[in-house]
Amino acid sequence: MIRVGLIGDYDQEVKAHVAIPMAIQLAANDLGFQVEFEWISTPSLEQDSEQKLAKYQALWTVPASPYASMQGALNGIRYAREQQIPFLGTCGGFQHMIIEFARNTMGLSEADHAEENPHASLMLVAPLTCSVSEKTHAFKLKTGSKVAAFYGNDEITEQYGICNYGLNPEFAPMLEQAGMIIAGIDENGETRIMELNQHPFFIGTLFQPERSAFNNIVHPLIKAFLEAVKV
Repeated sequence: MIRVGLIGDYDQEVKAHVAIPMAIQLAANDLGFQVEFEWISTPSLEQDSEQKLAKYQALWTVPASPYASMQGALNGIRYAREQQIPFLGTCGGFQHMIIEFARNTMGLSEADHAEENPHASLMLVAPLTCSVSEKTHAFKLKTGSKVAAFYGNDEITEQYGICNYGLNPEFAPMLEQAGMIIAGIDENGETRIMELNQHPFFIGTLFQPERSAFNNIVHPLIKAFLEAVKV
């Protein structure tokens, strides 16, 4: 039995929150896996996060930020990174994945999110130059990346959810030098997927792959996320 922890503050009005359990079950059925999932509120991870997360074999930080507790979300992401637990971050999860990495690996303690702290001195996550809400875009994947291997292709199309913040391109070279690789870009060359070197599965997407479940599609990233668990 695989136990997946969903880090985020569940809201039945958020489409992604409805889609994620469906997407996990579709992938599990395709793989022949038995999977359980639990929602983990971000405030619950402000204290004793390691003990609370130890029972999960995979962690997914979900959309719909700002979270009730940014620190709780970051604690969960850090646990997955340090313990080599398969991790997926979508939309808000992607944004907080790179903030956690910048703060705790690169020493950029002031790295922050424009939506949550518009006056931050180090704006790692900034408003996108154009909204990508509810649009379908083509992406080019980095040859040799884990993501490209999971898709089996270097060019893909994906459906965005509601996501208007992304990586400030000013910091992209620093992140890549530290090991957080740009694995996918859009047609304008802007970062849309990142993955961490030296980790079995630590991937963030600015789009919401879970929405494929509404069309009864097994998404390759979500399938790979479950496959990465050491059963």
